[in-house]
Amino acid sequence: MSDEQQSVQPVVATEAVEPAVETAPESDPRTHRFECRSCGYVYDPDEGVKKFEIEPGTAFEDLDALAFRCPVCRSKVAAFRDIGPRAKASGFDENLDFGLGVNRMTPGQKNVLIFGSLALGFAFFLSLYSLR
Repeated sequence: MSDEQQSVQPVVATEAVEPAVETAPESDPRTHRFECRSCGYVYDPDEGVKKFEIEPGTAFEDLDALAFRCPVCRSKVAAFRDIGPRAKASGFDENLDFGLGVNRMTPGQKNVLIFGSLALGFAFFLSLYSLR
């Protein structure tokens, strides 16, 4: 090998690389739940509405806007608002970064944390009776 071939070194780009910004994965709007602003009833497309014979898997946008009413308070479709998918973390988006990660939990995960802690505390309390 010649000296010329040995002295060739790869050129490395020195551009600043921006860190990847975490973005929430886009969810299918057809799987979003809708809440009635009048009474708080939540239409979940995974469950449907047995009272009106709406099959599970029917998206909210597929419902007849003229015929569908809230099963609880009879409000029109315009009274419903999109609350997102079932697994969405609760809280406002700007508040999700506060705390010790608790704000990123889904409501189900928060229930397990709260009631699991209460059960553990109760078990510790009962264990005090075994001391003499």
